Amino acid sequence: MMIEKNIKTRNRISGIERSLQILDVLTDFGRPASAYDIAKTIGAPISTIYSIVEDLTSREMLTRDSNNLVWLGPRLLRYGLAYEAQMDVLLEARKEMDHLAAYLKETIQICTRDEGKMVVTAMATGNEHFHVASHIGSRTPINWTASGRLLVGHMDDNECLEMFKKYSETSPNTDTIIDPLQLSKTSKKEFTAGLAIQVSLSEFSVSCIAAPIRGRDGSCIATISVVLPELKASSNLDYFTSEVQKSANKIELAIGSY
Repeated sequence: MMIEKNIKTRNRISGIERSLQILDVLTDFGRPASAYDIAKTIGAPISTIYSIVEDLTSREMLTRDSNNLVWLGPRLLRYGLAYEAQMDVLLEARKEMDHLAAYLKETIQICTRDEGKMVVTAMATGNEHFHVASHIGSRTPINWTASGRLLVGHMDDNECLEMFKKYSETSPNTDTIIDPLQLSKTSKKEFTAGLAIQVSLSEFSVSCIAAPIRGRDGSCIATISVVLPELKASSNLDYFTSEVQKSANKIELAIGSY
């Protein structure tokens, strides 16, 4: 009986993990996909993925279009909205994000972390003549961006180092740092300073100035950043830096971090 129970437990966990992999793959794709493409990407048996996809579709976790492609389902939105409603930080961060975008007339982003990825959680565009390639839901390796480094900078030395060892990726830009030790030291230094600046690493001629938003326990629960042309940032760096840090402080005060 004990062996049978353990086998059932392992199978149940495996099914949950496969379901999460399917949702992650679709999110990374950013478009509907076939069960075959999902199985190929995950490296899982096609029959297993077909079965789980059918199960998730019947529960409205996934939807299927006329071409038999699957996409995220309406039930996920209900979960997401319920989760968001409890996150004071996102509510307050969005208010400050909109205010800062209108004031600076530049693109402002709120970013959070999902394991080894930085996720653009909210964005406001303040300058209609300047657009960035990232969008809400964009997922980027934590070593590629200023916000990504800040989001792990509160961790202890070993944990921070292990994060970069596990999740750092090379990028199309050859200047992106991938050395875990260097990233860990930089990340912790930037978090302590309350500021991270990145110039033309993620996108050509684009700068990002980010500040951490600390939770009540002192961890970095999100970041607020201004994304703007490199020349504009470098010509008035102190000004933009000050405004982003002030906005982060206002959010922390609103959620009771200090």
